[in-house]
Amino acid sequence: MMSQGVPARAEALGARLRRARVPGVPWRSLFCTERELSRSARMGNSALRAHVETAQKTGVFQLKDRGLTEFPSELQKLTSNLRTIDLSNNKIDSLPPQLIGKFTLLKSLSLNNNKLTVLPDELCNLKKLETLSLNNNHLRELPSTFGQLSALKTLSLSGNQLGALPPQLCSLRHLDVVDLSKNQIRSILDTVGDLQAIELNLNQNQISQISVKISCCPRLKVLRLEENCLELSMLPQSILSDSQICLLAVEGNLFEIKKLRELEGYDKYMERFTATKKKFA
Repeated sequence: MMSQGVPARAEALGARLRRARVPGVPWRSLFCTERELSRSARMGNSALRAHVETAQKTGVFQLKDRGLTEFPSELQKLTSNLRTIDLSNNKIDSLPPQLIGKFTLLKSLSLNNNKLTVLPDELCNLKKLETLSLNNNHLRELPSTFGQLSALKTLSLSGNQLGALPPQLCSLRHLDVVDLSKNQIRSILDTVGDLQAIELNLNQNQISQISVKISCCPRLKVLRLEENCLELSMLPQSILSDSQICLLAVEGNLFEIKKLRELEGYDKYMERFTATKKKFA
């Protein structure tokens, strides 16, 4: 009779698996031996080392769709030469404060489709960062020091949980493109008037109010407000008559587009729109 040690427990487990096996799948294939697990780990480490070695030469580290749950600590060897990091489509839920701010030459950081809930203040030490892409995470706010990213040109935060347009963005003098689509923004406050962006995407939020100050944005040319909760009466007419905006996208709100054409200032907006269209034709 078999003792109640490890062999007995293994046999009992095997019996349960045989009873619960998926039809057409041999029950033995459900087991993964310690040797196989060790081999998989070595292969993973080997692949990571290969990417690190390549990045040392190219300045680009890209490791997407690998199921990573942590920011690779191996990158601490590359803090002085990486220009691009792309860790999109993983399961990373936090960035290491002691490491993330040390990439002194980093220009592009992409962590789309991860599980980030908060960004460390140290991220804002990346003085050469020009592109930051954090689409489809779980961010509710940005660090108070976010305005220190003085070189930032493109910011993508689509598909997060932001409840407002972060006022820190108004401190970024070189910001060109901001994507805040698919968040939970309900209103645009007066602080927006200091935003330096050329393009602002606010599609698919819950916006029902917009400050007239949006007309004061000195460089704003493209404003996307599709699929929000705007009544026509809540859309500042100064956007049409007294702004730099030459492309206004407002389809999918609580009014008919033909009503927009009846507003005072629409002719001035169409003059800007037509001139811009000819310029790029």
